[in-house]
Amino acid sequence: MKIVARHRCLLVALIAVATLAGREIASAQVNDSGDLSIELVDPKVLRVCADPRNLPFSNDKGEGFENKLGELFAEKLQKKLDFMYFPQATGFVRMTLGAHRCDVIMGFPQGDDLAQGTNPYYRTAYALVAKQGSGLDDVATLEDERLKGKHIGIVAGTPPATNMAANGLMMNAKPYPLMIDTRVDSSAQAMIGDLEKGEIDAGILWGPMAGFYAKNANPPLHVTPLVKETTGPRLIYRIGMGVRAADQNWKRQLNRLIQENQPAINKILLDFGVPLLDENDRPIGAETATKSP
Repeated sequence: MKIVARHRCLLVALIAVATLAGREIASAQVNDSGDLSIELVDPKVLRVCADPRNLPFSNDKGEGFENKLGELFAEKLQKKLDFMYFPQATGFVRMTLGAHRCDVIMGFPQGDDLAQGTNPYYRTAYALVAKQGSGLDDVATLEDERLKGKHIGIVAGTPPATNMAANGLMMNAKPYPLMIDTRVDSSAQAMIGDLEKGEIDAGILWGPMAGFYAKNANPPLHVTPLVKETTGPRLIYRIGMGVRAADQNWKRQLNRLIQENQPAINKILLDFGVPLLDENDRPIGAETATKSP
């Protein structure tokens, strides 16, 4: 997470506490069934909370995979689609979902208590990115001796930084900022640029970022999800969607949509290079994409 540096990694960057439950919306009207109208800003519109410049997740041009997921769900719900854009940094949940300006955050890590999570729709991990043929493209753990003395890019404050420190890799590491304004900066793009120029030997990024930027590099870079770490914080996360704590019916409806549309969801994610993992940490490819996370 999506899972995730939250410039886009909501895993770490969503640190602002917010009261998400309970406020009534003056414009909400109870329909005959009384099911979702008091929970949603507008029952006829799928209103998605998103970042205006944070690929591969979302942007204001509709080019991210969360934009595409919003389109898929709006079609299934037979609703209009509207994105409420706000930079995904401190205060994002409070200023979007918590302020009733939108009704769902499309990528939200399981276990984060700033909002209520749906069932997860993908599982992924932080990943090591290296050039093909560099000798590091088959490194599967930060304990690997081949990483000793290498210049490795890391987003400061993210979970794998702890694993790097435990393995003595911080001496030559190049840190990139976690808390940024995504409208003007991107730590992931900067890291991949440095890797392509040879200023670093490898980089560690949240899986969706690693997969997206590696796939779009020229030539493409190699991505290894870090699923074999035995110490330090977990690097594998389940990602669902975030809703307000009181929105139980809405959560149930989203859970049904996830379950019914998992193959289509997987295809969107794989098209963006997201390294999907099953519950046994095995990669999910196109041939197995019909399975649930």
